[in-house]
Amino acid sequence: MPTKKPQESFVIMSELVLPNDTNTLGNLMGGKLMHWMDIAAAISSQKHCNCPVVTVSVDNVSFAQPVKLGNLLTIESKLTRSFKTSMEVYLRVWGEDLSAQYKYLSNEAYLTFVALDPNGKPRSVPELVPETEAEKKMYEGALRRRQLRLILAGKMKTEEAGELKALFFKE
Repeated sequence: MPTKKPQESFVIMSELVLPNDTNTLGNLMGGKLMHWMDIAAAISSQKHCNCPVVTVSVDNVSFAQPVKLGNLLTIESKLTRSFKTSMEVYLRVWGEDLSAQYKYLSNEAYLTFVALDPNGKPRSVPELVPETEAEKKMYEGALRRRQLRLILAGKMKTEEAGELKALFFKE
């Protein structure tokens, strides 16, 4: 299976925040944002593995700044690492007030997807080979984030998490 680079999974998705997307305060609803984030991350994953994918987990999504009614929302996503059948995707969400010419970071998050074969079972995905220093740093951190996700999901014991042992056990 050929390897792929993070840039090959890069996606930019934009939406205009309309009245139906907002709450009573005129801010983009969190659920709507997560819907769009899931779509962008799924596209990045599918570009990497060239097959259907399903969302496995969503890490903490923090709302740094609200995206207001009438603002442009831009989501950037790309893979940070692939494992046997799963892929971690990093997303940055930007809000932009076009009339004031002001762009701001609203959210960041990691989502994890699993590739599926025609029978709906997990299938292997290509290896991801980071190129830039930033991509290499994200790649290395992905193993720790994965181990933490597995611990929180009850699929891994803390003592099995080699990269995280220092957080749970004293030497």
